[in-house]
Amino acid sequence: MLLRCYRTAVPTHATPASLLSAMRPQNQDHLYDFYRDLRSADDLYWDRHLDAWVATSHAVVSSTASDPRFSSVRYPDIEAVSEELRPLARVLSQQMLYSDAPDHARLRALLSRAFTPRTVVALRDRISDAVDQIITRAAPAGRLDIVADLARPLPLAVICDLLGVPEVDRPALSSWSDPIAAAIGSSRLDAEDSRAASRSMEQMLAYLRELLTCESGPPAPHTLRALLATGTEDPDQDFDELLANCALLLIAGHETTTHFIGNAALALLSHPQAADQLRSRVDLIPAAVEELLRYDSPVQLMLRRARHDLDLAGRSITAGQAVLLVCGAANRDPAVFPDPDVLDFQRPGGRHVAFGYGPHFCLGAALARLEGVVVLEALLTRLPDWRLDGTSPHWQRSLNFRGLAGLEVAFTPSPAHHDSCTQAAPA
Repeated sequence: MLLRCYRTAVPTHATPASLLSAMRPQNQDHLYDFYRDLRSADDLYWDRHLDAWVATSHAVVSSTASDPRFSSVRYPDIEAVSEELRPLARVLSQQMLYSDAPDHARLRALLSRAFTPRTVVALRDRISDAVDQIITRAAPAGRLDIVADLARPLPLAVICDLLGVPEVDRPALSSWSDPIAAAIGSSRLDAEDSRAASRSMEQMLAYLRELLTCESGPPAPHTLRALLATGTEDPDQDFDELLANCALLLIAGHETTTHFIGNAALALLSHPQAADQLRSRVDLIPAAVEELLRYDSPVQLMLRRARHDLDLAGRSITAGQAVLLVCGAANRDPAVFPDPDVLDFQRPGGRHVAFGYGPHFCLGAALARLEGVVVLEALLTRLPDWRLDGTSPHWQRSLNFRGLAGLEVAFTPSPAHHDSCTQAAPA
């Protein structure tokens, strides 16, 4: 699904290495070694298996992400997509993530009203309370699945609060989100997977349509529904387009943060000295969030497509050809991050691309950072002797996203009662 829209002439500059090999279990466990080998061989090469250029250096990734010569449109020809996948492709094509100017700026301006600094700060207590309750429930047993019990329900609850989704409806939204995210992150989809993703998107949109047009009462303050009630007077604003972008917020708003929390927890479990450093220096937690995002980014790829024939890093790119920007490789580029495989919470300089780069920089970055700060402090202060428990962590199979299927930890059991909510370090 990443590409496969149409074929262009195969460049003469090619290499047998394929990014698809990242999906192999042995490479998933050593993904950044795999990226290092790709980057060392060539920081921009043609991948014949994906019919795309693959960029692995920070310089090429960041410059291409913000280069107006490239388009973010994922499906230049909807009719070229398989019939089973076409309904999903049409919706994705309406989302700001896959839009160019001027549509991108218009859509982003509308939805950014839900992510103002004031709105995000106001969510701190809600996030802290939710994390505290999750850990308190797990305390007597001395066991917690970081992914299933914390990383998945927490971001979903936060984004559903923003959308004004009642708690009773949230499991359904999560179940619809999973096959869509799987489809977005796959380079090979069979007909059934495509149908499942399209069907889930249709169900999600039907639900959001009813939610946002409900006349049973005024929307709760500070929800997206309340903001949209005063922000849809633009005659160019199509309601279906608006629904598509609310679906984007729902999927991206919890899928990526879920992966980040799981990845960050595993990194700290694997580096106990780094975890101890944060326990003694909670003021470093905001910086740690940035370093952990760099170290093991939940988003591994961005896609751009050449608007016309052009030159990029000494390569001749043909109009319509796709360039896959490997964020995970760029974030381990030693040219920007010395000793990139070291977890350093006081790392100077360097800007990671875990939230993207340029005009499409993640709209919810501030919210994801806040959730990361609150979660890390709670885990480190309330579970001081946490350790891996059970089977080795298992990575989900995806090119776009990097996340764990589960992360079971054990710790000393304690009474369920907890007198005060966890207080987050200043962001």
